[in-house]
Amino acid sequence: MTALPAALAITPPSHPLVGRVSPPGSKSITNRALLLAALANGTSHLTGALKSKDTVLMAAALRQMGVSVEEPDATSFVVTSSGRLQAPEGPLFLGNAGTATRFLTAAVATVNGTVIVDGDEEMQVRPIGPLVDALVSLGIEASCPTGCPPVTIVGKGSFGQGRVEIDGGLSSQYVSALLMAAPLGDGPVEIALTGSDIGARGYVDLTLAAMRSFGAVVEQVDAGTWRVEPTGYTATDLLIEPDASAATYLWGAAALTGGDINLGVEADAFTQPDAAAQAVIAQFPNMPAVIDGSQMQDAVPTLAVLAAFNNYPVRFVGIANLRVKETDRVHAVATELSRILPGLGVEEGDDLLVASDPDLASKLADRNSRVKIETYHDHRIAMSFALAGLRVPGIVILDPACTGKTYPAYWDMLAGLGVQLTAAD
Repeated sequence: MTALPAALAITPPSHPLVGRVSPPGSKSITNRALLLAALANGTSHLTGALKSKDTVLMAAALRQMGVSVEEPDATSFVVTSSGRLQAPEGPLFLGNAGTATRFLTAAVATVNGTVIVDGDEEMQVRPIGPLVDALVSLGIEASCPTGCPPVTIVGKGSFGQGRVEIDGGLSSQYVSALLMAAPLGDGPVEIALTGSDIGARGYVDLTLAAMRSFGAVVEQVDAGTWRVEPTGYTATDLLIEPDASAATYLWGAAALTGGDINLGVEADAFTQPDAAAQAVIAQFPNMPAVIDGSQMQDAVPTLAVLAAFNNYPVRFVGIANLRVKETDRVHAVATELSRILPGLGVEEGDDLLVASDPDLASKLADRNSRVKIETYHDHRIAMSFALAGLRVPGIVILDPACTGKTYPAYWDMLAGLGVQLTAAD
């Protein structure tokens, strides 16, 4: 579907979804690898990479700073760099790409000159203050008057040295940003959490693995402290694994239709934390009554839609961080579930309660009206609620093109499995 309409209607398939689908490359690993390759001296070949709005924005920002980023095919980047970023002529615009925005905010502290890191209206209300405060504590001149982008950084060519403390409770991306910039310090940098809470710790492990692939030396001092040596980075070739967050939609589609979708990779082969969702999805329609989403945050919308058809209600806990994603996903999921059936999704504090009904599909089978799902410019809301359309008639996804942020071929994938998609008013 090369040109997507403003709204897309989904017809529930009359057959189980069966086939082989290769998920796109991991967004999380691709954006880490692009940055680390840009900070490395030499040429790095990144294969199996994701080409989507988020990674395109990261690549464009790196080019603005003097890095050569070539794209020889649909899943590869060839990155050539001197190992140092140059001051760009204008602001870096990163749309609503949270990883790119947070990672570059720290990395550009190594530039000689002033850099402005900015994004779209949605990005300009996503918090970044804790990361900026951490940079300032290292002696780096950085400011964000609103606590959100735009951020102005006046770099002096180095990341400094010494100990820096960071509150990672709001986002693990703050911790990852500091870690990835630290090898460009004047001396060792010690990064310490101010508390025990950290959003999706598994993504920090993902960061450490990527850093070590490019030659960084990192020591885990204790559960909340890392010591990074000033080694810089060395160019390398890296094969990027498929995206586990994207895989959750495929696992969910198979579960909802009683199908069998072969991803070509087993769940336990993923290193990304969202792969933990597969074990929960495998229990459908008897998913647990309480699901802790703290360490698989991007999978929560998928799990919540499946929970609508579960045999008993499901409460999602540990998901407060979802309120500061591309949109307030706790509110968005509750609102859109209740658009399908009033009271289906309820916010209770920062928890999400899904009032599951295993007969939901049959109860709504004769409905003639359409349910227009507002996606809030959020790719994960669009993709997860498309799964509801596999069971419930009349589901219409507004702004389906927003899936291009991380999964440009999402609708083609569903169509390839035999799902009927039509333009809607």
